[in-house]
Amino acid sequence: METVFSGVQPSGVLHLGNYLGAIKNWVQLQEKYRCVFCVVDLHALTVPQDPETFSQKTLEIAKIYLAAGLEAEKSIIFIQSHIKEHAELCWILNTIAKIPELERMTQFKEKAEQHKKDLNVGLFDYPVLMAADILLYQTDLVPVGEDQIQHVELARTLAERFNKKFGETFIVPKALVKKEGARIMGLDDPTKKMSKSAPSPQNYIALMDSPDTIQEKIKKAMTDSGKEIKFDPAAKPAISNLLEIYSLCSGQPINALENKYADAESYAEFKNDLAEAIIKFFSPFQQKFQDLDKNNKYVVDLLNQGSRKARAIASQTIAEVKSKIGLI
Repeated sequence: METVFSGVQPSGVLHLGNYLGAIKNWVQLQEKYRCVFCVVDLHALTVPQDPETFSQKTLEIAKIYLAAGLEAEKSIIFIQSHIKEHAELCWILNTIAKIPELERMTQFKEKAEQHKKDLNVGLFDYPVLMAADILLYQTDLVPVGEDQIQHVELARTLAERFNKKFGETFIVPKALVKKEGARIMGLDDPTKKMSKSAPSPQNYIALMDSPDTIQEKIKKAMTDSGKEIKFDPAAKPAISNLLEIYSLCSGQPINALENKYADAESYAEFKNDLAEAIIKFFSPFQQKFQDLDKNNKYVVDLLNQGSRKARAIASQTIAEVKSKIGLI
């Protein structure tokens, strides 16, 4: 059985784009792959975190995984920092990673611009830690959005470089990009990806937004000129984004939605129905999250079980790596 690895940082606000572009797909992947999903808390430290709320946020992401449908019996679910081999392998890979490779990373350039006052080595080295995460579990497939493909390519490069220098050790992973839902754009700017670090909450639908909040955000969501409801990303990027969200939440094909609103006099009816579709889509998830939120011990016990399973794989990989490079 092939192995899938992915994770989410416990920072910012998880939103509809994260759910549709990643977590919803993970639930399906766990049915046919050996899946390893972690809360990547070490990655989150590359930008400032409030120590008092950071641990709560980490546990919240784990609850979101479980509420979305990830199952501890089918997937290995754990917290990244609980497995020391992630940091260990990162350091070893640092010795074969090249500075120009990291300087070319688009996300580093973007985040460096956003966090000028807090620019740190960890942010620069983020892709090497991500490579360690992936390679540690002998991963075959990495489900990512288009903006993360560059990081998976670095993991491939480092795996091939290590294998060539020290002998076959790592599986060379491949990016798994699901086109549908892979890039949900912001409600306030359809030219930029919906972002959990966006300065305005109007950019996204948060996973825990109330029905009233969802209605209000969709009502204010940016639209294009005219009144035609048509999927045309070049000419009508805002409406195309809303149509994709509607389709993914309702299960209706985009062309069926176009036909449904072909005679609409304005965007109002379409937006109202879209909001209702999102509310209905999130209702079971939000109820399950609320139930989990009342039982921290249950969630922590599941994470500890996942850590034991993850450690069994990670310790085997790191032992082989150390042996290959001459560490005793």
